[in-house]
Amino acid sequence: MIDKILLAPYYIALKCRHFLYDKGIRKSVKAEVPSICIGNITVGGTGKTPHTELVLRILLSSEAAEDRHVAVLSRGYKRESKGFQQVMTDSSPALSGDEPLQIKKKFPEVTVAVDADRVEGCRFLCHPEALLTSKKGRRCIDKEFQPADVIVLDDAFQHRALKPDLSVVLIDYSRPVMEDSLLPIGRLRDLKERVSAADIVIITKCPTYMDGLEKDRWVKSLGLDGFDPDTMTGTAGNGKKQTVLFSTIEYCQPEPVFPEGDAHYLYAKRAAVFSGIADDTPLTAFIAGTYRISSHLRFGDHHKYGKADIRAILGMAKKEPTAVIMTTEKDSQRLSGMKNIPETLRKRMFQVPIKAAFLTETDMAIFQSRLLGLL
Repeated sequence: MIDKILLAPYYIALKCRHFLYDKGIRKSVKAEVPSICIGNITVGGTGKTPHTELVLRILLSSEAAEDRHVAVLSRGYKRESKGFQQVMTDSSPALSGDEPLQIKKKFPEVTVAVDADRVEGCRFLCHPEALLTSKKGRRCIDKEFQPADVIVLDDAFQHRALKPDLSVVLIDYSRPVMEDSLLPIGRLRDLKERVSAADIVIITKCPTYMDGLEKDRWVKSLGLDGFDPDTMTGTAGNGKKQTVLFSTIEYCQPEPVFPEGDAHYLYAKRAAVFSGIADDTPLTAFIAGTYRISSHLRFGDHHKYGKADIRAILGMAKKEPTAVIMTTEKDSQRLSGMKNIPETLRKRMFQVPIKAAFLTETDMAIFQSRLLGLL
């Protein structure tokens, strides 16, 4: 009861905001080209970046999108720049944020941009020439790119001013939203009922095998009626047809953070680990399958590394002179441009790439069909 009283102001504010959009009092607009939103209703840790990359892999490998220019638009969380910015492969995390930079490095052929105003960001992506005449566009450092034919929106589900053509909401398998509470008591940044507004719900970070009974429990927890396991679609409480899919996270072969990385360290028996993400438990479990973790430093989510942090990591490394130093793919983006990292540490530092994958071929085929059906 106490938590409901404490959360009442936040709940009422969210309820009123959505009411205004749902009734058309506040306007929602669509981008000029097909748009796909990857989002969640919780803070951190659902796998938005790996699923954004999964969408890009599907689009870029499809004949339907062969002649279409794909773009990604993100807020650029914790960046220091303002307004619309195009992200380049040599951009700094300060300009772009770590996740957009990671995406750009993996998919250099894709236009990646950041803008807190998603409506304006989509307009610039469709009309890059507007950057030359718009007062807000003058802030953009790199103004040259092809007009977008399709836009992937990273973390825009709460941005009600923009109405995507396909909305995908991610729910962490280990954190069912129906059992969670609003911030600051829980991890929800939006109302539970907002899940029913999504076209597709993906339960992420699932174990690699789930039986039908467990999947049914998830479907029931989301309040779907008449669920068809062949199409993975049911009817939400608001009457909307909704598809529920299941994915997992796959860890890939470690890669050097810096060009001078020495692969011989991958044959070490011990690993010293550090990270600045919401939850590094799956990462450490993966590393522990190959190495004995001798030291572990945890920083806050999207941590901005400074000299003191490098000294702490160096101190950890000196205690384990033969250990490989492991971190996350996102952390490596924040470290790659730092000049004060000793060469001895740069040689030993490796990042573990991750990617999202669906549990079954059926899930993948359904998702692929929905994506390509927009083109």
